[in-house]
Amino acid sequence: MSVNGVGILAAIIVGGLAGWLAEKFMGSSMGLIMNIILGIIGAVVLNFVLAAFGMAYAGWVAYLIIGFIGACLLIAAGRVVKR
Repeated sequence: MSVNGVGILAAIIVGGLAGWLAEKFMGSSMGLIMNIILGIIGAVVLNFVLAAFGMAYAGWVAYLIIGFIGACLLIAAGRVVKR
């Protein structure tokens, strides 16, 4: 079973790294579990959006980049909703 071309364990590790990077970049304060969730959900959602436009990427590096961008977007959306 794989998530966006990487295995489940790799998705958790890379998603956690992407979420942590997004947390530091966006200046927010969240825990490890939330970083993993943001990284994985951000990668899956953004990969789905990119696939709708005919762009699809697979692999660890692409998952990290897409997860980072997706997690940043989720943090920004959370800030907008919070206000």
